Amino acid sequence: ITQVSKTNAEMEKAKSMRGGDKEEANQEIPMDEHYLTFEEVAAKHETDLKTGLTHAEAARRLERDGPNELSPPPTKPWYVRFFEHMTGFFSLLLWGAAFLCFIAYGISSDNVDNLYLGVVLAVVVFLTGCFSYYQDAQADAVMQGFKKLTPTSTLVTREGKKISEFPATEIVIGDIVTIRTGKKIPADVRLFEASSFKVDNSSMTGEPEPQERYPAPDPKDRRPLEATNVAFYGTTCNEGEGSGIVIACGDNTVIGRIAKLAANAEDKETPIALEIEHFIKIISAVAIILGIIFLIVGIVKGFDAIDNVVFCIGIIVANVPEGLLATVTVSLTLTAKRMESKKVLVKNLEAVETLGSTSVIASDKTGTLTQNRMTVAHLYYNNKIYNPNETDRKDPTFQILHKIGVCCATAFFKEMPEDKPISQWPVDGDAGETAFIKYFQGIEPIKTLRDANPQLALVPFKSSNKFMVSINTMDNDKGKERMLMFKGAPERVWKRCNKILIDGKVEEKKDHQKAFDDNIFRLMNGGERVLGLAYTMLPLDKFPTGFDYETSGKPEDFNFPIEDLTFCGLMSLIDPPREAVPGAVLLCQRAGIQVIMVTGDHAVTAEAIAKQVNIVRKGSKTIRDLRAEATLSGKDPDSVDPEDPRINAVVVTGSELMSYTPEKLDRILDYDDIVFARTSPQQKLFIVKGLQTKTLKRGKGSTPDKKVKHCVAVTGDGVNDSPALSEADIGIAMGEAGSDVAKEAADMILLNDNFASIVDGIEEGRLIFDNLKKSIAYTLSSNIPEITPFIFFILIAIPLPLTTVLILCIDLGTDMLPAISLAYENKEANIMEKPPRDMNTDRLVTGKLISFSYLQIGVIQALAGFYSYMVVLNDYGFKPGILPGLADAFQAAQDNSGNKPTITRPPNSGRCDAAVMTFEGHNYSLRACNICNSICQDPTEALAHAQAAFFVTIIVVQWADILACKTRTLSIYHQGMRNSVLNFGLVFETVLGIFLCYTPGLNTGLGTRAIRFEHWLPALPFAMLILTYDEIRKYIMRAQGEKGWVYQNTYY
Repeated sequence: ITQVSKTNAEMEKAKSMRGGDKEEANQEIPMDEHYLTFEEVAAKHETDLKTGLTHAEAARRLERDGPNELSPPPTKPWYVRFFEHMTGFFSLLLWGAAFLCFIAYGISSDNVDNLYLGVVLAVVVFLTGCFSYYQDAQADAVMQGFKKLTPTSTLVTREGKKISEFPATEIVIGDIVTIRTGKKIPADVRLFEASSFKVDNSSMTGEPEPQERYPAPDPKDRRPLEATNVAFYGTTCNEGEGSGIVIACGDNTVIGRIAKLAANAEDKETPIALEIEHFIKIISAVAIILGIIFLIVGIVKGFDAIDNVVFCIGIIVANVPEGLLATVTVSLTLTAKRMESKKVLVKNLEAVETLGSTSVIASDKTGTLTQNRMTVAHLYYNNKIYNPNETDRKDPTFQILHKIGVCCATAFFKEMPEDKPISQWPVDGDAGETAFIKYFQGIEPIKTLRDANPQLALVPFKSSNKFMVSINTMDNDKGKERMLMFKGAPERVWKRCNKILIDGKVEEKKDHQKAFDDNIFRLMNGGERVLGLAYTMLPLDKFPTGFDYETSGKPEDFNFPIEDLTFCGLMSLIDPPREAVPGAVLLCQRAGIQVIMVTGDHAVTAEAIAKQVNIVRKGSKTIRDLRAEATLSGKDPDSVDPEDPRINAVVVTGSELMSYTPEKLDRILDYDDIVFARTSPQQKLFIVKGLQTKTLKRGKGSTPDKKVKHCVAVTGDGVNDSPALSEADIGIAMGEAGSDVAKEAADMILLNDNFASIVDGIEEGRLIFDNLKKSIAYTLSSNIPEITPFIFFILIAIPLPLTTVLILCIDLGTDMLPAISLAYENKEANIMEKPPRDMNTDRLVTGKLISFSYLQIGVIQALAGFYSYMVVLNDYGFKPGILPGLADAFQAAQDNSGNKPTITRPPNSGRCDAAVMTFEGHNYSLRACNICNSICQDPTEALAHAQAAFFVTIIVVQWADILACKTRTLSIYHQGMRNSVLNFGLVFETVLGIFLCYTPGLNTGLGTRAIRFEHWLPALPFAMLILTYDEIRKYIMRAQGEKGWVYQNTYY
């Protein structure tokens, strides 16, 4: 009670601290500080920029607002989660079956079979629940991941004094904080001072490069997540130093709002859970209807009320596939282990199949589709664009470009491990310079070039200037002119140049203006970050050895020229796609899975990457493509109509998404090629929900409308992805680059961060769904030979052909391993060439599967069982014709009661000759025994042997059934017997059957007998019939195709 009360209190606290109500999913977090001046922000929060808050005021605000930390979400106690695993829909059915067995035993305590069955059922459900709880034992620890992002201490100004190592949890709104390089941001901070202050926002917005922050106010229409003067709680200062006003703490910070979205995501039933629930409803309906029907039949026939109820319960219990829950759980576990070997870690077992049902993947860009590292994409010099590996390294222009790229930079390698490629060498420097030196290191060691051209002076890059200058001695020769190298924003560099280097010769810039404009447009239109490089030579008479270069202050204060430069070229950078991603996206599309991009990065970059990875397919046109074509052909780009029918791919920005209604989003989701850029976490959530609720995909042109029911997978690695990961049908996080938050919110983790591993996961998910169908078809087939003995026992009162204990031996013994072995079955065809299953029609258990298992294979198995049963009884003197009505006689003989049947033999006849059995005044003629031994004409032993033969017959016909269920369309000849686990399963069920029948001591508990070898044989023709029938059925299916009658009516 105490624990429950505590949990409820935590829920209330969390709700009250978070404001209770959910925010609009596609709306931005309310914030106005970014467009106010810092003086206005200080006035709003009643603080002083120089002295900060007083200790008394800070204490009052701390009391009012609470500590600067994230409220943990309400969590269920372990015993509640354990109870849920014990009381799933399937588990409840099995608990119900066990309860009915105990009732049956209570009504008729002479029959201990029901007690055994009830105990075993209860144990099976308990152990399966424990196993399932163990597999899913990782509690929802989303907030623990968030806490790892948050700082522990910071530098705060209170009452005019700076306090270092101030506990971050005690910071309040209005505090003045100072943040330095390498420190985490302690709260949402509006900066009023910044010196080259850069923050890593990649986990928040998806931008791969550090973002510089400035004190100046932003325009009013700028979204909070794009604010250039706010540093967000939990991000890191990569460079510089800044001071600011705390504008939000704890749950009210941006990361706090994201935490709220992740925690508020509702738990959804997985597709496999829905399918099993659907199956249980079918089985329950069949069991209950049959039970009620035969209860009524018994009443009409005047049976004893207690016996009638007992056997009604027997019919219901016989319908329940007791081993199926364990089979499904183990099969999913085995698949999860197999996926782990392919670098896909499954946190939730049921997610294994969910991935196979996926119809849409909403993928993050940075770190998921791309490598999350800037690399050189193109070089432009001599009026041509080159790929990095196409350059002529002897070209004089390229050699100058090379020298500027290496020497006009401060980045350096921290280590140069020989066992790793250059791309993996750690670098101290920003992303752009890192890309430069890694590229040029492959041409010539940068240290060699830098040592040969030592730096004399440096003007570091500043956001206000957008350029960098380095002055170097040439070739270690102090007698040569100095070289001033200039690098920066391309438009700034081009503007400061009056000449251009072409093939090593200096020419006038004006003759090359159009070539420059066209090529820089192409590079920037491709989403690449472009930098210009230029130089000039400084004469020795004006800049002699020992000259004091003035590099501080404004550009006009410099004592060296930065105008009239010679333009050398451009270098463009991009965060490139992972190598395997384009092929993986194509495989997904071929499998009928739509891949869309949802990123926080800029629209131009997102579109460029989407085209490179085939999310925007070749031949698809966006409005930007049409506008670019118009620009290059000299037309007005604004003349392109947004409704132009040539547009078949769409790029939507977060700003546009803010005004979208769910109906408008639904229209956008009709496109096949979609990119969402500059999205906030709330908007990602809005998109995921839009996909999940979409029911109709409207066709374009001649394409017809199509009903849809999406199963949505979301991939991501950042904090900003966690709400969408939680909301998705299946969330997939990156294992290496992913944040702890994303990993905890996800259902599975890509251990190698390779999007292509998703394709392997989808294939495994589809395969396990197909194989679970086969397992269920196999398991259900034996239900008919298990049910029919009770039916005939009630209808015509024959001695019971199969006991409930032997049913248990089949369901939880001989059938278990073969059913599980089907999880190892190879795919029949390329299942990745098919579209995702339609969850409205392609169910785990369909009417066709029930028909196949019950009315086709099951009926043949039941005939086989009854045939063996009658052969054994006939061999021991009980002719089939006398069996109806003899149930009571055999039961009396078994109970050894006073009115047990008597056997009368003619004078001078032998022990095994014909005789007469008398029971309750009725005489029954017994034939001479074919097998003369002590069992001959003994009702108790003859029936026990017949029941054992029925049990063995089910094992034999299940040999054929498992072979039939190996495939759904292919011949066993083509599929082969390569499944070694299944082969072992065949041997195992046979050996287990032999063990149960022939081991002394088991006979009493199980009622089995050491039957003669010839009594195994009657089942063989029926096994051959099952296999022959199924091979003919599959041959006709393959011959007629999917439109044939046999396929339409028997393919399950």
